[in-house]
Amino acid sequence: MKKKSRVRTGKTWSSFFLAGLICAGSLGTVPAAASEEGPWQIRVRAIGIVPDENATVTVLGGGVDVSNEVVPELDITYFFTDHFAAELILATARHDATATTGPTDLGSVRILPPTLTLQYHPFPRAQIRPYIGAGVNYTFFYDVDSPAGLSIDYDNRPGLALQAGVDIPVGNGWLVNLDVKRLFLETDVTINDGAIRADLDIDPWIIGGGIGYRF
Repeated sequence: MKKKSRVRTGKTWSSFFLAGLICAGSLGTVPAAASEEGPWQIRVRAIGIVPDENATVTVLGGGVDVSNEVVPELDITYFFTDHFAAELILATARHDATATTGPTDLGSVRILPPTLTLQYHPFPRAQIRPYIGAGVNYTFFYDVDSPAGLSIDYDNRPGLALQAGVDIPVGNGWLVNLDVKRLFLETDVTINDGAIRADLDIDPWIIGGGIGYRF
């Protein structure tokens, strides 16, 4: 069962964010001061992770709720040209999981989804620099904290990623960044050696902001 409130929250924030990108695009034709910029860029963001979960659970029935979390994120970007770049995104978070039948505590697990996106930057020398991206992730589930009497395993899985954001240079290589991503994460959950199984789609919206440095 999906949590409609979480879906609505993710879609509302993403709608505001994409509207901002349209405005940024209209301003993007204003040229920035000429400067030599290196191909590397590093950003640090604070991100909110809002799962848009859906699950099918054998035996218990119902679904699985996965908690929202706020954590830091690091990304490293390399510009092949002014318009095209690749970005490696790194963050990990501990999420609580609860089966909606009962409800039943399923403990918690750390999720690490390294993500690589290919980005297009339409206005690379503007005062406001929007970008879009798409790519892949591979999600690792580790450090499982299972409730007493339960043994829970999560399968690591590959997935897809979509991204949109905007960089705003503030001088001397520094910039302010806003970013939204949608990751498509799914896993098979095995409880007590297969006595209970769940097909869990987490599919989080990841909304963040932070600072970066281009060199």
